[in-house]
Amino acid sequence: MTSPLSARAFRTLFAAQICSLVGVGFLTVALSLAAWRLGGPESGGQVLGLLLALKMVAYVGLAPVSEALLARVPRKAAMVGLDAGRMLLLVPMVFAVAPWQIATLAFLFFVLASGFTPLFQSVIPDVLPDEAQYTQALAWSRIAYTLESVLSPVIAAMMLKLVDPNALFLCAALAFVGSVGFLLATPFPARGTTLRKGPFIQRALRGMTIYSRTPRLRGLFLLTLALSLSMAWVLVNTVVYAGTRLGDADGLYPVLMAGYGAGAALGAVSVPRLLRRIPERRAMIWGVFGFAAVGALFALLPQPSLAGLLVVWAGFGLTSSLALTPGGLVIARSANPDDRAAVFAAQFSLSHAGWLVAYPLAGALAASLGLEPALLALAGLSVLTAGVAMRAWPAFDPLERVHTHPDLPPDHPHLRRHDGQGGQSRHAHAYHIDDLHPRWANAQV
Repeated sequence: MTSPLSARAFRTLFAAQICSLVGVGFLTVALSLAAWRLGGPESGGQVLGLLLALKMVAYVGLAPVSEALLARVPRKAAMVGLDAGRMLLLVPMVFAVAPWQIATLAFLFFVLASGFTPLFQSVIPDVLPDEAQYTQALAWSRIAYTLESVLSPVIAAMMLKLVDPNALFLCAALAFVGSVGFLLATPFPARGTTLRKGPFIQRALRGMTIYSRTPRLRGLFLLTLALSLSMAWVLVNTVVYAGTRLGDADGLYPVLMAGYGAGAALGAVSVPRLLRRIPERRAMIWGVFGFAAVGALFALLPQPSLAGLLVVWAGFGLTSSLALTPGGLVIARSANPDDRAAVFAAQFSLSHAGWLVAYPLAGALAASLGLEPALLALAGLSVLTAGVAMRAWPAFDPLERVHTHPDLPPDHPHLRRHDGQGGQSRHAHAYHIDDLHPRWANAQV
């Protein structure tokens, strides 16, 4: 199988993604330090909490709206404009002297990000129409996301020895300069010719409509939510665990997260080969149940040595990649090319809504129950949610479905395309919710 990196368009898009992720990583550290500087010991945490809440508001509420607004704009121009806008917003953050100033700039940054990320995700399957290549590309993307979350704080910490904390905003801006350059160098495939008509709110909610009427996408959301319930414990409480149980938050938190990153990278690399043998649904279920099992065993057994802890955190990372990596393939298979951006925007919004629940729940349970009991409770919630997902997403889920169109005239282009002999004739093709197929068709053996 040819590597996706052999395609020039994917190489430059992947390079743009890496630059963008580095910029976001630097911004995350810079915002944390700015919140401390502007809020001080008394309200620094409140300022950072406000910034993170604004991020979730933008991601959850505005992603579908952004997709509808950009639907008629050439994708290359839209992505370059959004990245350039994010770059320009980073510069005045250096000079912010009040919490409301940094909050306003950060919110505008997150608004642009809510439009960029789903659009970026929707371009990849058009660049790589071969499903095997696209699956490998998802693995590369998952590795990039994981390494960014692990390495960006480390790189930022090294840079802080050389530059002022506010200069991290400029470093982030330089990373976005690189992203814009790689996007400009990318040959974009043409967007489909279908322009959606109708009221704006209907177009804005199109992705959500497709998502809600497609059983496998409902299952995808529930499996993503199930994973986030347990995974939030790792992301929120690893630093707490390193400080309270191991006595060295500064030294051992990066070590544990490095173990997590190594496991996640290994899992992402393994997913394409695994998906050649089992369907995406089973892989994601294994990932969710595996993550919950690792968490439950860790919570119930005595505290392991540092080497054992690295194995546990690597297990967290491996199972999370197993659950998360196939999601893009599920979405690409569940929507027409013209609707992919809208469905990716719906997934982006819904998944962040899940994290909006999971993050505070992980922190609150750890504070009230203790670290290990909280992880055990969250693992149980993950298993219950995954059970609901298995009912929502049937195991027998063929892409092609036999159906009829009694409401279409016999000479309709859709019927002619699929050798139909009239509206009551039965025909089969890859089935997606769209204008001609507004309701899901039952699978037939």
